[in-house]
Amino acid sequence: MQQIVSAGDRLMLYENYQIQDDLISPWRAMAKNFQSALSGMNWGLPDSWKTKLSAGMELFSRFEITHTRPEFGINSVTVGNREVAVTTETVLDLPFGKLLRFAKDIDTRQPRVLVLAPLSGHFATLLTGTIKTLLRDHEVFVTDWANARDVSLAHGKFGMDDYVTYIIRFLEEVGPKAHLVAVCQPCVQALAAVAVMSEDHHPATPLSMTLMAGPIDPRQNPTAVNKFALEKPIEWFQGTLISQVPERFAGAGRRVYPGFVQLNAFIAMNMQRHQAAHRRLYDHLAAGEIAEANKIKHFYDEYFAVLDLTEEFFLETVDRIFQKAELATGDLTYLGRKIDPRSIRKTGLLTVEGGRDDICALGQTAAAHDLCVSLRPHLRRHHLQANVGHYGVFSGKRWDKEIYPVLRNFILSVE
Repeated sequence: MQQIVSAGDRLMLYENYQIQDDLISPWRAMAKNFQSALSGMNWGLPDSWKTKLSAGMELFSRFEITHTRPEFGINSVTVGNREVAVTTETVLDLPFGKLLRFAKDIDTRQPRVLVLAPLSGHFATLLTGTIKTLLRDHEVFVTDWANARDVSLAHGKFGMDDYVTYIIRFLEEVGPKAHLVAVCQPCVQALAAVAVMSEDHHPATPLSMTLMAGPIDPRQNPTAVNKFALEKPIEWFQGTLISQVPERFAGAGRRVYPGFVQLNAFIAMNMQRHQAAHRRLYDHLAAGEIAEANKIKHFYDEYFAVLDLTEEFFLETVDRIFQKAELATGDLTYLGRKIDPRSIRKTGLLTVEGGRDDICALGQTAAAHDLCVSLRPHLRRHHLQANVGHYGVFSGKRWDKEIYPVLRNFILSVE
């Protein structure tokens, strides 16, 4: 689409989506009911036919986007040689996000880690595997960002400066001598927050900062995502992708970048991969291979759960991070104050990149080392995981077995 759509069409985008979802919803329910009937009645059909029909009905019923955060489902974790109970606590509840703590039933002190979940269309539960791995050796907190469509207009706006303010506030709540782990999108804001806190000699300045696959300098080896952000003026993004939350939701009237639009963009980037995954899902269901089917279902339950971003946060991210690369050029400000990464002198820096990352390419995260020039050599480290893509940097076997030990040892080295 080359031209900006009319304001009326743009603002109706969300309403039209909801109407379409309302129309499809009864058909999904019918598919679920038919699937249940197949298993509960003797239809005189061969079992293989029934299994294939059931698989088809389940596949159809699963074509649904949800807008509610799934549960983390972390009830226990292995610490040392024993399994310990884990409970999720809300430590701080702010309008646009909560600070959650995963409390473990242990007496031993472990390093405190604040995980900054990306605010890019999915819930923090996308990092469930990341968190579960970290919980082996750390006390873990996570930013649980709110779905903007559920936040009343009475709470005002939420832009990049507000995001940085939330990071600082969350670090204050976690307390001194904590560690910060930023995954993907929040790497820029994480570095900004640490720079501000370092310059102010803030007592809650973290001991270490790990930046994982984030766009510190998106000009390095631009990916398709980076190129797309540069192809259009910011007015195009505002005129084409921003919509208004319908009246039925708590955030009625708020202008947002809808999560379903972001999800469609992600899927379009790797359409063949998602089609192949659903073909495999059907084959596993039809063959009765429940365990294999559940792995795919679990991923897509998470992937199809989306949240909306406020208009101001989305547009500022595109404009200031991807189009102008303000952090890399030295032009980034926070509440009118120039961000100076040279102020970071005591917070250790670990950067992690994936060799096959097609969203945040090689060099984009490592660029943080060129900015944090005041750090002594023993407080810096870069890790390149050559055989993983974007999500493999923070999830999956390579994260668990190869990347995590690097992060754990780095945290221990600066404790």
